[in-house]
Amino acid sequence: MLAPERNQFPDGLFDADRADGRRWWLAHTRPRQEKALARHLAARELSFYLPCRAYRRRAGRRVLTTQLPVFPGYLFVRVAEADRPAALAAAAVARLIPVADQARLWADLAQVRRVLDLGLPVTLVDRLPPGTRVAVRTGPLAGATGVVVREASRRTFVIRVDLIGRGVAVVVDAEMLGKLGA
Repeated sequence: MLAPERNQFPDGLFDADRADGRRWWLAHTRPRQEKALARHLAARELSFYLPCRAYRRRAGRRVLTTQLPVFPGYLFVRVAEADRPAALAAAAVARLIPVADQARLWADLAQVRRVLDLGLPVTLVDRLPPGTRVAVRTGPLAGATGVVVREASRRTFVIRVDLIGRGVAVVVDAEMLGKLGA
């Protein structure tokens, strides 16, 4: 396992003075560029938070562990208006999105950090209401498309896969699904 990269700067980010003139921004990154942006911001000593979770997979007889962003494609940046151009200068940034409710985001990020620090297993779950068209991204059904029929549990969904004018329903883990068009 590689040593985890820095996922926040500074170390005491959540202990910092909230009234120091810096604001949270949501950085939408180019595909798979979250860690590159984190390195860019750390090198320039700009505050950021990139929530990551441990992901384990088998490669032959070995178990590999890596850190994956909890929110793929996004990183949270906390900078003063004067430092915003330096954050935008990274090639990894697609755009910076302003955050209207600073207090709410601060509280939400602190909760996410607390859960991750406890080492609890987390899964990114998009809301997939009934009727949502989805594609199965991984597993034996990879490539199949269907429609969410209902939520079977917090982490599984029943999807209908149409075949020759008839359909079958199958329970699929949320991590295996992606919204069509997403």
